[in-house]
Amino acid sequence: MKAFVFPGQGAQFTGMGKDIYEANPIAKKLFDDADKILGFPISQVMFQGSADELKQTKVTQPAVFIHSVAIALSQNIHVPQMVAGHSLGEFSSLVANQALTFEDALRLVSKRALAMQKACEINPSTMAAILGLDDLVVEEICATIKEEIVVAANYNCPGQLVISGSMKGIEIACEKLKAAGAKRAIPLQVGGAFHSPLMEPAREELASAIEFTKFNTPICPVYQNVNGLPSSDTSVIKENLISQLTSPVRWTQSVQTMVKDGAITFIECGPGKVLQGLVKKIAPQAEAASL
Repeated sequence: MKAFVFPGQGAQFTGMGKDIYEANPIAKKLFDDADKILGFPISQVMFQGSADELKQTKVTQPAVFIHSVAIALSQNIHVPQMVAGHSLGEFSSLVANQALTFEDALRLVSKRALAMQKACEINPSTMAAILGLDDLVVEEICATIKEEIVVAANYNCPGQLVISGSMKGIEIACEKLKAAGAKRAIPLQVGGAFHSPLMEPAREELASAIEFTKFNTPICPVYQNVNGLPSSDTSVIKENLISQLTSPVRWTQSVQTMVKDGAITFIECGPGKVLQGLVKKIAPQAEAASL
């Protein structure tokens, strides 16, 4: 079986999508529609904008989403057998399995990006990548820091876990984790503590938008970030999508479950090849490629 997977924020690059826009009429229509839906020419920012322009909150998440969906739909990925997306990528996966229309998903992604930016301004915060420690050790050390918020946020692959929390919490955690044997504890250049309790204001704002959006019965299950398990029930999908902002991304568990359920090949749809690399570390026996 083939699993189609979709990347999250951070995969953007200058010129993204220009090749498929010029070569494929389906992709061109999606980009043109996106400009109208968002009310500004995001396609031109993607094609010609600088790295700094692409880092703007209102651009980054929609840009990765648009590029990912354009690649998937323009390549006739109409009947996937299973899908998953890393954080933001979960919205792209829900278009690929027809649970959401492109238009509705893009509106949700735009709301999500702006809500997350507001939450970051309310509570200045950050994230750090921890390399070379067992997940359980990282969890236990984070739990010892009672005076600050610091939690496991992204279970990317064995030996690579991203933590999220307050500025002071991340600083304390990095020191403790290095003392416990982490090969590296790398502060990340991000706007805030994504996938942590500090995103609660964004979760509340996005929840109402998701509740009022029509979700269709998907043509295949989506393996969701919050638990790494397959979902086809629209009410469950919506509930998990709302919880995603304040819950960790269980990417390792998602890939492991997809392999257990029959995934042999993972096809990455979107900019970059980050997910291919993670899949190879999680499930060396699986094939990984991109469109």
